[in-house]
Amino acid sequence: MFGRRGNEEPRVTGAKPPVPPAPPARQPAGDTAVLTAPRPAARPAPEPVRAPEPPKPVAARERSEAYYDTKSQVFSALIDTIDLSQLAKLEPENAREEIRDIVNDIIAIKNFAMSIAEQEELLDDICNDVLGYGPLEPLLARDDIADIMVNGAKQIYIEVNGKVEQTGIRFRDNQQLLNVCQRIVSQVGRRVDESSPICDARLPDGSRVNVIAPPLAIDGAALTIRKFKKDKLTLDQLVRFGAISPEGAEILKIIGRVRCNVIISGGTGSGKTTLLNCLTNYVDRDERVITCEDSAELQLQQPHVVRLETRPPNLEGEGQVTMRDLVKNCLRMRPERIIVGEVRGPEVFDLLQAMNTGHDGSMGTIHSNSPRECLNRMESMIAMGGFSLPQKTVREIIVGSVDVIIQAARLRDGSRRITHITEVIGMEGDVIITQDVVLYNITGEDQNGRLVGRHVSTGIGRPQFWERARYFNEEQRLANSLESMEVQRD
Repeated sequence: MFGRRGNEEPRVTGAKPPVPPAPPARQPAGDTAVLTAPRPAARPAPEPVRAPEPPKPVAARERSEAYYDTKSQVFSALIDTIDLSQLAKLEPENAREEIRDIVNDIIAIKNFAMSIAEQEELLDDICNDVLGYGPLEPLLARDDIADIMVNGAKQIYIEVNGKVEQTGIRFRDNQQLLNVCQRIVSQVGRRVDESSPICDARLPDGSRVNVIAPPLAIDGAALTIRKFKKDKLTLDQLVRFGAISPEGAEILKIIGRVRCNVIISGGTGSGKTTLLNCLTNYVDRDERVITCEDSAELQLQQPHVVRLETRPPNLEGEGQVTMRDLVKNCLRMRPERIIVGEVRGPEVFDLLQAMNTGHDGSMGTIHSNSPRECLNRMESMIAMGGFSLPQKTVREIIVGSVDVIIQAARLRDGSRRITHITEVIGMEGDVIITQDVVLYNITGEDQNGRLVGRHVSTGIGRPQFWERARYFNEEQRLANSLESMEVQRD
């Protein structure tokens, strides 16, 4: 191990023990050691049991104030002891082992009365504080958590199976919470402090992060993490979860394959980004796809993908790159499909223009509660961009650009469902005409309070995108899926 030779015991750098130090030990040859001073005398501590990997799920029990007081003392002694610059040069596993060895020595020197289980818990916590995201590490390791919501140092909530519950863990204080927030956002070249208290960022796995720091957040920094599953979801998995029927999934696969222009609509947490990831799985492998996002979170599985991300202004208010800038620049990069992670403003006009000028199969997501409201929101976003176009002209642009709107929703029992697959047909006078191809009908609820429903066909025999399906030799598969849904409806 780094900093040792043979069976040599670890040595502590600059420690301030309460007992006189032992005679200096030999300095190992080779690389500069993380631990360079003589080791203080201490009573032998029992060999700790190594923590399992991955980290254990967070315990539901509340930790006592005495535990946090002990942890604070050990952490302070550790910071006084180690050379952080040397520690940063180690591999994560080696650094974790060094920290565990030193913490064991500190616990023995200070004579803390702890069981083996409590000592293991403390070791894991301190390693996470120094090398990771502190108390969030065990939460991030769990794949069943969809959201992590930190409301100051004392309250951490999680969403599991669509329901929000409070955890029994907390940060040491608000300063530790702010340090973790700064560590997260600095990894993507952003910052959060009093002069820039709001920040969007992402974790290395693409999980979405939002931080709002004091003075805007009164009770300590508010940190929200939208976690992504380690395994990328597919439409087949969504079928197993009940989000869409098998026949509906076949229709979605065809929509993705035949280069329909798609807008995915839904409320917060309804699964829009997940559905967008699933749809892109059916894009041909030889297509060039360019994504534009505020914080890069899409997990496309094609080989030819260019990922672009917006940039906030610097301290002087300069250097900002907006979503509009990215979408306009995409048109000069020879894209075959343009995918906008989330359409929030006037960039919708540039996306619609791209959809209408040879970039078929482009996609985006919009916050709205129904397909009809989605169309209205696109109109209002174009108006917010300062485009002085007649209302009818705007609607004609929308009709000429968007082929399909897919509506996702999170129901009151926490489940997520695809509730509409809706086509944009055309205009009658000044009104945009749409038709639903697939709907989700709620029929009741079971004894556990879970909503029961099914996806049904609306009886459309030949959707508007039938000709596209025929062009891509998919009309037979589309006909079979629609017929199967029609039989189930009857």
